[in-house]
Amino acid sequence: MTRFIDSFLKRLDGATEANIRSSARRNGRRSFLARTGLALLGAAVSVPVLPFDRRAFASTEGGASDPCSYWRQCAIDGFLCEESGGSLTSCPPGSTVSAVSWVGTCSNPEDGKDYLISYNDCCGKPFVPTATFCNNNKGERPGYQMGLYNDINWCTANTDKGYHCTVSIVVGMAD
Repeated sequence: MTRFIDSFLKRLDGATEANIRSSARRNGRRSFLARTGLALLGAAVSVPVLPFDRRAFASTEGGASDPCSYWRQCAIDGFLCEESGGSLTSCPPGSTVSAVSWVGTCSNPEDGKDYLISYNDCCGKPFVPTATFCNNNKGERPGYQMGLYNDINWCTANTDKGYHCTVSIVVGMAD
């Protein structure tokens, strides 16, 4: 039985080596590196957009709940400013509000009305890794509709381009 296994492994090893050598003759290192880089880039792009279940992170102890589930956060994509030294509507000291923003329409469960919410990034300070990150994409549109797209760095219009956190400002009632 041992001879059979040794013989099989030698044939498998020889076939694998011949296949690799043949592939190396057909394809150069640069094309291998280009394909590998493309595969890694594709994996890096697809991983963040995979769906995940945020319910596991929601706390129900002591009446507290997931801060990302607050009605104003229905289209937020960023760190909460109220956990980064600011508030729900104002940037923390040392940061400035982004010159551009995205908007979402969120329903207030208390009065049953829909409101336009402006999400502004606060720029100029590094983000606080202990702040809660929320990624709610209700009503998000593709990147070519920039005012409704939340997956870009809105601080690029500011002098200080570093992203810190995001505020949620009620603009008015939705029609």
